[in-house]
Amino acid sequence: MTDQIPAQPASPPPPVDPPAVTASKRALSPLAAGLLGLAVGASVVGGAWLITASSGSEPSTFTLEGTFALTEDALVVGDKCVGTGGYDDIINGAAVTVYGAKGDVIATGQLGDSKKTGVGACEFKVAVPDVPRGERFYKVEVSHRGTIQLSAEEAENGELAASLG
Repeated sequence: MTDQIPAQPASPPPPVDPPAVTASKRALSPLAAGLLGLAVGASVVGGAWLITASSGSEPSTFTLEGTFALTEDALVVGDKCVGTGGYDDIINGAAVTVYGAKGDVIATGQLGDSKKTGVGACEFKVAVPDVPRGERFYKVEVSHRGTIQLSAEEAENGELAASLG
């Protein structure tokens, strides 16, 4: 035997920590931040517009249009027609009420411009805005003179044609 100690393998050096990576904390300039916000906002608004524009949905309301004729006791005063006698409530501005299928008031308007259509007869324009779509039928009343019923299609197509007298 020998008095020599066999050589020991050298131990590996201790691990070295990798150098620390620091993130750049550079802030956006106010101009860059504003432009970025503008671009993001425009994208959101544009996307929303594109979705709603391409959905093809109809507006939720329409304007009910047509005519109302007073066939007797009408008189032209100035450039307007007025009802006389028992029809004195039939004038420009008289109330027009639209009822839904359940009988509830869903829109209101008034008689519009008028014109003489014959001896003692006049015709008034009717345009009631913001009538909700989706009813099975609509009933229209001028002043307090009772209702006339229209199908949804007739109402939406401007086919009101009512008369009194």
